Amino acid sequence: MTTTERREPAPNADERGMLEGWLDYHRQTLAWKCEGLTDEQLRTASAAPSELTLLGLVRHMAEVERAWFRRVLAGEEAGPLHYDEQDPDGDFHVTDSDTWAEAHATWQAEIEAARRLTAGLGLDDLSKGRSRFSDEPFNLRWIYTHMIEEYARHNGHADLLRERLDGVTGD
Repeated sequence: MTTTERREPAPNADERGMLEGWLDYHRQTLAWKCEGLTDEQLRTASAAPSELTLLGLVRHMAEVERAWFRRVLAGEEAGPLHYDEQDPDGDFHVTDSDTWAEAHATWQAEIEAARRLTAGLGLDDLSKGRSRFSDEPFNLRWIYTHMIEEYARHNGHADLLRERLDGVTGD
């Protein structure tokens, strides 16, 4: 039974509503892909030889939300949640002690921080952080578009992982 509600943005939404709507849709899709699974299943790398897991994807997206909205957009000194110099992919490296409850709560807290930080901004407002490639700031429109792309790519991974775990498929 599915309890996660996914809503596409209205087909006639304005640009801001469209971008935020698709970002929320993809956030909800990742939650939906994890729904109803045990912590053990969420920690299972189901497509060998990859170590990729659904729980790792959720932890990764918490890091991505934190990086783009807190560090880049707002210029906060928000350190990493799950990785360090010794393990730069630590968000993907889950252990038996990592749980859905913790990962989900952390991810949702980062989503709420993103919403709070973007609430008073326009799509053309520029980030405090700058591109490591061009040293230019990003506008909020670029960040939203990038976040939609990031979630869409990883939701494709989540779809395959979920199907491999228990046969559940869906868009």
